[in-house]
Amino acid sequence: MSARILLAVEELTVAYGEARAVFDVSIEVREGGVLAVVGPNGAGKSSLAAAIAGVVRPRRGRIVFDGRDITRLAPHRISRRGIAYFPEQRGIFPHLSVTDNLRAQLRFATRREQRAIAVERAFELFPALAQRRRQAAGTLSGGEQQMLALARVLAAPPRLLVADEMSLGLAPKLVDLVFESLERARAEGVTIVLIEQYVDRALELADEVVILSRGVVRWQGPKASARAEMLAGYLGAESV
Repeated sequence: MSARILLAVEELTVAYGEARAVFDVSIEVREGGVLAVVGPNGAGKSSLAAAIAGVVRPRRGRIVFDGRDITRLAPHRISRRGIAYFPEQRGIFPHLSVTDNLRAQLRFATRREQRAIAVERAFELFPALAQRRRQAAGTLSGGEQQMLALARVLAAPPRLLVADEMSLGLAPKLVDLVFESLERARAEGVTIVLIEQYVDRALELADEVVILSRGVVRWQGPKASARAEMLAGYLGAESV
């Protein structure tokens, strides 16, 4: 018996003024699964992710999470329902310490009595941050800031992680760390919508694949059917 649908995006359109970024997109993500959303730059991937997280208000369509319509909810209310959003920009507070950055995120993600445990979990996941727990986040290296952004999301495992280019700009060792963290999150039952520049790595992790191009779903299905030549047709052979 297949897992139930945790997230359903129904005929979603996202626009910025007169410019439409996403056109009538419909996707489903099963509980505990990983959906990779791939496509060229400008395909609408980040707009789709931002709409799911409530950061961007859709022009039309519906987003249903765990059987409830969340289309019009504010981002903090969506977060409290168990959806964590990792945008391209790191979103850390540079003047706050590493620990206070974690606490700031956890205010929305978990109950007060669980926050200390979640902070320690973050330091277990990323020992390099534990050594810098009192350091201002803005003084960390780029890779360490990305680790902190990732730790903020995974400290209290969400029900759904919407990950938009988590490995962007990272050195290869840190890219490996990102995917190891995603594997661990998946093993703990986290459902993942993954937007990723490393298409081959995304496909390794994914169960289902959606190909976006110019804001439209061009293909979707199980990763076993997402053959290299099919991806090459939309992304370019050099991306596969």
